[in-house]
Amino acid sequence: MGEGLGVRLLFLSLLFLSPSLHAQKGTFRVMFWNVENLFDTRHDSLKNDKEFLPDASRHWTYSRYKKKLANVARGITAVGGWTPPALVGLCEVENDNVLRDLTLYSPLKEQGYRYVMSHSADERGIDVALLYQPDRFKLISANSLFPGVPTFPSRPTRDILHVSGQLLTGDTLDLLVAHLPSRSGGAKQSEPYRLFVARKIKATADSLLSVRLHPKLIIMGDFNDYPTNQSVAKVLNATIPPAQIEPKKLYHLLARKAKATYFGSYKYRGKWGLLDHLIVSGTLLNPKENLFTNEEKANIARLPFLLTEDEKYGNVQPFRTYNGMKYQDGYSDHLPVYTDFQFTQSEY
Repeated sequence: MGEGLGVRLLFLSLLFLSPSLHAQKGTFRVMFWNVENLFDTRHDSLKNDKEFLPDASRHWTYSRYKKKLANVARGITAVGGWTPPALVGLCEVENDNVLRDLTLYSPLKEQGYRYVMSHSADERGIDVALLYQPDRFKLISANSLFPGVPTFPSRPTRDILHVSGQLLTGDTLDLLVAHLPSRSGGAKQSEPYRLFVARKIKATADSLLSVRLHPKLIIMGDFNDYPTNQSVAKVLNATIPPAQIEPKKLYHLLARKAKATYFGSYKYRGKWGLLDHLIVSGTLLNPKENLFTNEEKANIARLPFLLTEDEKYGNVQPFRTYNGMKYQDGYSDHLPVYTDFQFTQSEY
């Protein structure tokens, strides 16, 4: 009797002292997508959105708007596969109207997403947003970060969206979603504007990495720059992950793959390039943590319905909503990027 009792007590002690015996493992996907001018059909008197109105040159009608919502919903759902992405960063979304319609009145309504977005001074009225599933990401805070005013002449640009939330693991995850100034006027001439915003992102990231006890940070967005450009490689110093990871440095999940000729989220004059980025703090690359990812888990969603024939340069290209002024009923001029995280949830 005494020996049997001892065995049972030993088993119970191991049960309580070993969280792994109660741990549940799972994955969740994080994606980012520039959805190419997701405008509603109503005029905002404070913004230059007249191009996307029913009586404008693009004939942006309500039926086209509804089809665009359905296309975006289909793309997000398909990127998730069997399980919808837990977090979805978006850019080129006009306002709360389009995000409310996307989450509540498009086919995406079945997935239970909520959203937060920036409200910036961009002249065209486009912003960045984050969709999240509240049962997998408990929102703590969301802030629209103004990049500041540069000393050189510039137009207002998009704010940076900073979102914090609690995961099923109990960890706090910080996300910075950004859409840097375009290359309008030439890549070199417009570069100072992107560097200016990148410095704001870097300053925010450094602050989070120093303040958080166990910082877990994701930076994602359309930078209008490639991994080798200064905004990414020098200002953010987001490098290809080395063998030895430093917890509080930034690492680019797609930079190594982007060296391949046909790898990219955007095609310009027949050449693929990576304008859409997924950057993480080193803490998220440690497989000993209860939340982690790696380069192998990150990719571009080259889904067949997101692509169409490139008649001018050959092969395929993103299936755009508009090709110039011609309506194509497509999805976007960018392809989504994503990565999978593995998490361990302990139960007591």
